[in-house]
Amino acid sequence: MSVTVYVPRDAAALALGADATATAVEAEAKRRGEDVHVVRNGSRGMVWLEPLVEVQTPAGRVAYGPVAPEDVPGLFDAGFLTGGDHGLGHGPTDQMAWLKGQERLTFARVGITDPLALDDYLAHAGYRGLKQALELTPAEIVAQVTESGLRGRGGAAFPTGIKWDTVLKAEAPQKYIACNADEGDSGTFSDRMIMEGDPFALIEGMTIAGRAVGATFGYIYVRSEYPHAIRALRSAIDTAREAGWLGNDIRGSGTSFDIDVRVGAGAYICGEETSMLDSLEGKRGMIRPKPPLPAIEGLFGMPTAVNNVVSLASVPIILDRGAKYYADYGVGRSRGTLPIQLAGNLKTPGLVEKAFGVTLRELIEDYGGGTASGRPPRAVQIGGPLGAYFDESHFDLPLDYEELSENLGIVGHGGIVVFDDTVDMAEQARFAMEFCGIESCGKCTPCRVGSTRGTELIEKIMHGEDKSTNHQQLLGLLDVMENASLCALGGMAHLPVMSALRLFPEDFGLEASHVE
Repeated sequence: MSVTVYVPRDAAALALGADATATAVEAEAKRRGEDVHVVRNGSRGMVWLEPLVEVQTPAGRVAYGPVAPEDVPGLFDAGFLTGGDHGLGHGPTDQMAWLKGQERLTFARVGITDPLALDDYLAHAGYRGLKQALELTPAEIVAQVTESGLRGRGGAAFPTGIKWDTVLKAEAPQKYIACNADEGDSGTFSDRMIMEGDPFALIEGMTIAGRAVGATFGYIYVRSEYPHAIRALRSAIDTAREAGWLGNDIRGSGTSFDIDVRVGAGAYICGEETSMLDSLEGKRGMIRPKPPLPAIEGLFGMPTAVNNVVSLASVPIILDRGAKYYADYGVGRSRGTLPIQLAGNLKTPGLVEKAFGVTLRELIEDYGGGTASGRPPRAVQIGGPLGAYFDESHFDLPLDYEELSENLGIVGHGGIVVFDDTVDMAEQARFAMEFCGIESCGKCTPCRVGSTRGTELIEKIMHGEDKSTNHQQLLGLLDVMENASLCALGGMAHLPVMSALRLFPEDFGLEASHVE
């Protein structure tokens, strides 16, 4: 009887030698005359254990990792094809504490299925959401998404149902779905993991969105730095089209929808929706003033629903299980789950999907395992390079949109970067402003000029030059950037700088009372 062995094809696993490990497993099985079938799955999200090799046994999957090619003969000697004990063994995968405590809705299949096998997707509840959607009217689909409480997972947190309702009610000869997969925030990788590990979920979510708003075509705008995701998406789209899940008259429903993949050129600003739309149209990615909103006048001047990867990949389970099922997860106005990406100075970094309400301390200590350096954590940045910093006094904050907003922070894309007590927070603040200057599209003066002047002012403060005057000028400059920039790049650059000044004034050589 053939034994199935799973070795990830996820980019993080590949970077850590997964291809060589898969080849070694196949070669060792052949040498020993063992009938082994190697499946290249997505990642379970336990990055510190990659390459994580799993073996299908009668009792379920058993995990081993991190497995290097030279470890493979010893694994065979230990009987790992039947789940035998070994120093790299972690027991049944679904019983691992790191996974067992999660609520995996959007990532339910990632790491479990072969991401490019449509039959595997269908066997694990794939396309059940679209089947339900094809039985509903567009307005009924929008109502389900609205009642679920789903909000944009790309950072803006705008209610998805309201956005879709606006596009649905707009009158136009053509409408579009634009998936923003230009995942450029530091410490974020959930979009990539979906595209590489469960691309059909994104395709299904976009198709449901098209049905809901009356769009017949969609674009996935992927950053060029994601070659594995681009290949996976294009392969999955071709497969879905051949099987009748994309194209004209989908599964005889009368609904038509198709998708194309477009590759960005590496500009961070194109993660902003209107810059992305300009890039999709073949222009230089530049911010568009609002109004008009993209939902009214978006791609090629037509109504466009712009959503990020995780938002769209969360839609199928809402249609399959119902709005209440999804809304029962979370707290307050933050409903459902969030794929949280743990990065930085941590022993066990990776992707954790939890219902809103989990605390920073739980994430850092229980999932992240504390700092990799063994030193005390000093600061945590949430929400990418434009996100605020938090110190240890905030570690018991529940992670949800309103709670973080009340504490002058953002959830953003769900990326969390941890720093130990050796970090220089003045340097981190300087980097935030420098980053803004480098990535600015240059269209508005507050962002283009303000970021450069802000970097200079922080450097002067760090060097002890007329600290009081330069500090006051910096505060005034940040206020202008926050309130006068055309988009969030300039408009949110104050968050990391202000939080660093407020919580870590000593790193700037300032007195706490001076900062307050």
